[in-house]
Amino acid sequence: MPLDRATVEAALPDLDARLPLPGLSAPATVLRDEWGIPHIRAATSRDAWMALGFVHAQDRLFQMDLTRRRAIGRAAEWLGAPAAESDILVRRLGMEAACRRDFAALGGAAREMLEAYSAGVNAWIGGGQPRPVEYALLQDAPDLWEPWHSIAVMRRLGLLMGSVWFKLWRAAALPVVGPEGAAKLRYDDSGADLLCIPPGAEAERLQADLAALAPAIRALLESMGKNTGGDEVGGGSNNWAVGPTRSATGRPVLAGDPHRVFEIPNMYAQHHLACDAFDMIGLTVPGVPGFPHFAHNGQVAYCVTHAFMDIHDLFLERFDADASHTEAPDGPAPVMRRRDSIRIRGGEARAFEIVETRHGPVIAGDPASGSAIALRSVQFAETDLSFECLPRMTTASGVEALFEATRGWGLIDHNLVAGDTEGHIGHLVRARLPRRPRSNGWLPVPGWMSRHDWQGWIAHEEMPRSLDPEGGIIVTANNRVVADDAHPDYLCTDCHPPYRARRIAARLAEGGAFAPEDAAGIHADTLSPNALLLRERLAASPAPEEPAAAALRERLLAWDGRMEADAEAPPAYIALRRALTAILAERSGLAAAGASPLAQVTPGIAPQNQLWWTLPELLRRDDASLLGGWSWREALQAALARAAAAPAGESWGAVHQPRFTHPLSPLFPEAAALLDPPSRPVGGDGDTVLANGLLCAGGPTATYGALARYVFDVGNWDACQWVVFHGASGQPGSAHYADQNEAWSATRMVPMRYAWKGIEQAARHRQDLVPAA
Repeated sequence: MPLDRATVEAALPDLDARLPLPGLSAPATVLRDEWGIPHIRAATSRDAWMALGFVHAQDRLFQMDLTRRRAIGRAAEWLGAPAAESDILVRRLGMEAACRRDFAALGGAAREMLEAYSAGVNAWIGGGQPRPVEYALLQDAPDLWEPWHSIAVMRRLGLLMGSVWFKLWRAAALPVVGPEGAAKLRYDDSGADLLCIPPGAEAERLQADLAALAPAIRALLESMGKNTGGDEVGGGSNNWAVGPTRSATGRPVLAGDPHRVFEIPNMYAQHHLACDAFDMIGLTVPGVPGFPHFAHNGQVAYCVTHAFMDIHDLFLERFDADASHTEAPDGPAPVMRRRDSIRIRGGEARAFEIVETRHGPVIAGDPASGSAIALRSVQFAETDLSFECLPRMTTASGVEALFEATRGWGLIDHNLVAGDTEGHIGHLVRARLPRRPRSNGWLPVPGWMSRHDWQGWIAHEEMPRSLDPEGGIIVTANNRVVADDAHPDYLCTDCHPPYRARRIAARLAEGGAFAPEDAAGIHADTLSPNALLLRERLAASPAPEEPAAAALRERLLAWDGRMEADAEAPPAYIALRRALTAILAERSGLAAAGASPLAQVTPGIAPQNQLWWTLPELLRRDDASLLGGWSWREALQAALARAAAAPAGESWGAVHQPRFTHPLSPLFPEAAALLDPPSRPVGGDGDTVLANGLLCAGGPTATYGALARYVFDVGNWDACQWVVFHGASGQPGSAHYADQNEAWSATRMVPMRYAWKGIEQAARHRQDLVPAA
C-alpha cells in the first residue's frame, strides 16, 4: 500500500485518552515527559506489570512482534528470504520448546509477572486502537501474546553471543594456517590484559595448549578431509562505578553505555514503573517485563556489560552409516531427527531436517557425511530460571541483596555492577557456567571423549565478585574479568581488548573526584590506542617512494590519534587499517576460510572482520608468521599504496555517519523515508570509549555503538541522566521517534525524572488506565 505522512500519523496512538484495561484492580496513570518517556503508576505489582505490557504494546508492538517471530523462526513470513537461515537456526536450536519449558518451571511471582504483562499486551491489541503502520504495509495483524513469548524475546536478544563464533572461526581457519596459526586468531590483549577483578591489575593470557588440543585438531582436520600430518558479532559495553571516597558527591556514581548493532527500533526503551511494592526506573526490553540490565529502585542502581564467559561448547560428532547414532564414551548414542519447515514471504516454503545428538542440535556440517558440529549451550541445555530474578530485583535493598536476587540468571552472561544508598559498590559476574576443561574453549572438541563433557555447574557463590574494592573504582568494558589462573574453574578464552577499560580507568584516575556531570566527557572519549600503534609502526618504517602514499604517511604521523567527527585523518587511518587487514587475509590464505561450512552458520563469519581484531597483536609483537613470507614493513608499504588510492578530504563524521534502517525498508523502499529515522555524523570507533564501531568487511560506516548512555547519581535520583540513540517511541511518525538523536550524537543526555511531583509538572501527556470488565 502507498505510505504517506498522513497514513503514518493516523496509526499513532492517542496518548491522552482514558482507556479501559481489563484486569486492573485499580486505576493506573501513564505520564509522559517532554521526551515521551512513560512514567507509570499503578496500585499493585500485578497492575504495574499489566500496565507496562499495555504501554510497551502502545509504543513498540511491531518491534515486539518481529522480535518474537525472530525468536521462534517465523521472521521470514514477513521479511522474506533474507531471514530464512536465521529462522532455520532458531528452529534447530529448539527455541520455542526451551521457552515453554522454562515458563512451566517458574514460581509464583515470575509466573504472575509474565501472565499480567501478557494480559496488558493483549488488552492493547484487542482494544480497538490504531495498529502500527507496519501492519498495513505487511497486510497482516498481530498475534496475541502468550506469557512464554517474553522469555523468547529475552533469549533471542542474547542468542549465541560470545564464544561460539570464535571457536567456529578458528576451526574454519585450522586447515589453512595450521594449529599454531589458528591459536593466534583471537582478539588482541593490548600487550597485557587489564582485569576487572581486582580493579587495575594486569595479567598475561594463557596460550593454547596444542598438546591437549591435539585430538580435537586431528579429528577436525580428518572431518574436513585434510592430511593430519600437515600443518561475529560486534558490540560490547562500558560501565564503571565510583565509590563515595572517589566521587565528588560523597555517594556512589555509576555510568556507562551498552553497545550493540543499531537496530530500529532500539532494543531498549526508557520506562519508569511504580506501585505499592517498588518504584523503579531504567531501560526495559520491549516484550519483556522488568528491568533486566539497567535501572534503579530508589535503593540500589545497577548496570551490565557482556562478561564474555564461555557459555557455549561445540562438539565434533561422529555418526554411523545411516546417521542414527553417534560415537560416545559408552557406545553408540541415539540421534533424534525430525522434519520442520518455514514459510517465506514471496517464496516457497523451505523444509529442513533437525538433528540432535546427546550434546545438542547440529548447527554445522552434514551428519550423512559422517561428521558434523553440535552445540551445547547454557542458553538451551537445561531449564533456565532467569525470569525468577526480575521480580526479586525490584525490591533489592542494596548491592549484596541485588546480587543474591540474581541467583540463577543464565540467559546471557554479564558483569553486573551496582551501587547503593549505603555507599557500597560491587561487581558480580551474573552467569551460569558449567564445569569442563579449558580445552573446550578453543575449538570444537571430540564428542566421543568424556573428558569434554560438562561436570555440573559453578555455584553462584563461586562466580567472580568484588565488593567495595580498594581504590573505590570498578571498570568493566568486556575485558577479561580475572586472570586465567586466578579461578579454580575455566571461565573464558576470548574477550574484548582492554582498550576501553584502560582508557576509562585512566580518565577516572587523572580527573580527581568524579562527578555525575563528568560521565558525558568519558562517554565521548575518542583516543584510539590502535591508531597510535599504527602511527608508531609507520614512524619506524621508511617513507614510500610513491607521492600519494608518502603524503598519507605524513598526514597520519602528524595526527593525535583521536577519532573526532570533524577530523580528516581518521578516514585515512581506517583506510590503512582495512588495507592492512585485507593483506593479512590474502597473504595468510584466510580470506578463503569464509567459504568453510563452519563459517557459514548464520549470520556467518567474515574473515576480515575477525582479522581486524587480531591484527594489532601481530603487529605489536612483530609476528609475521601469517604474512606468507612478507615482513610487516612490506605489508605496511603495500597497505599505504592501497589506502592512498582511496578518496580523501571528507571528515570522519561524514564517512562514519550511521544509517538507521527500519527492518521493512528493504521490502518497501518507497516507504524508507518515513520508516528510517535520521542520523548525524559521529566520531569514535570500535577501539575508543565512544565505541561507534564498524565492520571491516563493510566499510567505514558506523554499524554498532551505544544504544543508550546513562549516569546514576546514587541517592540523588533526580540528578540521574540518560539518552537513547533515536527516541522513546518505536512508531514512525511519532514526535519521539528520533528526538533524542541530536543529544545522543553530541554525547549529551536528558533528565531521568524520578520524583513524581517533578514528573507531573513536566508531563506533556496523561493517560488514565481504568479497570474494565
